[in-house]
Amino acid sequence: MGQPNQSQTGQSLLFLTDEQLRVGIEAMFFAYRGFTADPDRILAEKGYGRAHHRAIHFIHRSPGTTVNNLLAILGVTKQSLNRVLRTLIEDGLVSNTVGQKDRRERHLHLTEAGETLERTLSDAQRARMRAAFRSAGPEAVAGFRTVLEAMMDEDMRRNYATLKEGTE
Repeated sequence: MGQPNQSQTGQSLLFLTDEQLRVGIEAMFFAYRGFTADPDRILAEKGYGRAHHRAIHFIHRSPGTTVNNLLAILGVTKQSLNRVLRTLIEDGLVSNTVGQKDRRERHLHLTEAGETLERTLSDAQRARMRAAFRSAGPEAVAGFRTVLEAMMDEDMRRNYATLKEGTE
């Protein structure tokens, strides 16, 4: 594909104009729409939304997580999360068990049906991300991750680091 021109090099990106930042913001919006499009279709068939997807994703990532931990990760109200969890439990996708040490805690696990749905949702997103990463190349992928982490608030970065540690 030839050598990058000056506007594509890292040096020229250190001092972005408002217009270049606007283009980046818009690219992020459209990329997010693409990233969520496949799961949204799958979820809509079941009457679920993105809040259900996020709960399923993070329960899968941390089996046995507590409701309070999930609240901290998702940054939603207790009322909102309870609505989502109630539906997922009633539909047989999530199980809710009482804590052994602290009986006030509720530990969440995906059921077999929940694992199946999680896999379907994740497979769709992994396929899209894998294709994008292959197209962009390893340096772009590393830069993309650096940008995403730099955009996170400190508490989100801590949650992300904790999850990331579990996979390394």
